[in-house]
Amino acid sequence: MHYTLHQLSIFTKVCELLSISKVAEEMHLSQPAISIQLKKLQEQFDIPLTEVIGRQLYVTDFGKEILEVSLDILNRVDLIEETTNKYKGLISGRLHIASVSTGKYVIPYFLTSFASSHPEVDISVDVTNKNLVVNTLSKNETDFALVSVLPDLSLDKIKLMDNVLQLVVGPQFYHLGNKIKSNELQELPLILREKGSATRMAMENYLAKKKITNYKSMELTSNEAVKQAIMAGLGVSIMPLIGLRDQLKLDLLRCVQCPNLPIHTQWNLVWSKGKQFSPAANAFVEHLKKYKEDIIEESFMV
Repeated sequence: MHYTLHQLSIFTKVCELLSISKVAEEMHLSQPAISIQLKKLQEQFDIPLTEVIGRQLYVTDFGKEILEVSLDILNRVDLIEETTNKYKGLISGRLHIASVSTGKYVIPYFLTSFASSHPEVDISVDVTNKNLVVNTLSKNETDFALVSVLPDLSLDKIKLMDNVLQLVVGPQFYHLGNKIKSNELQELPLILREKGSATRMAMENYLAKKKITNYKSMELTSNEAVKQAIMAGLGVSIMPLIGLRDQLKLDLLRCVQCPNLPIHTQWNLVWSKGKQFSPAANAFVEHLKKYKEDIIEESFMV
């Protein structure tokens, strides 16, 4: 067999996108170039790797097995390059991090100094909802995940910093003053995150403990949307303060004291137990262990 790494790379991308045109666009190649390389790879096998039914491209069962082997080969090639750079005194490679949506206010600060000191490392951060983050962890599709509630998986972790959730109101509710009783929440329109969100879980657990039911609520799918809704006067919410620092300073939002608030959770960087770290991933863990306290003091202490 005489397949090339370039052909394997194209094949894995075709399996991912299931579209020659999309692969060509992403890899900055022409569609004929993609088709030719895919054809040359197919010529190495008597069994079809892909098939086209109608206008849809599908990967055959045999192709899926070759895909797994191809990914392993390409990962090992990356490891060869990373190991070579390591011996040259350089850390290179790729770092994949999945983060729950509120984590977008946290993870950049823990990446800045690492990225500056390791310019050869390519970093990708996927900010999404909690369920998708847990899914990528369970499938080993990411190196690390940033979460505030630990999922029910076998994980190792580094504790980063507190996640503080408080009752937050906009100008239309400043008349409530600085303190209310928990049962007064029954009369207020509450804005909740979508189901599955760690923020939603924390808020619902609090309301349940206080036996607050039959409240009027609105559901939104991001903390940014919740923040805007509160400032617009649509309601109040219990939400993380990490993304509200500017609005609180400008008095566009205020925190209201309520019994048993604030709620404290913990931001954790987690990864699957037994995961074999690349040099880049190992360097990131060591960087956090060494500098996380300095990062927290510099970026989050007000």
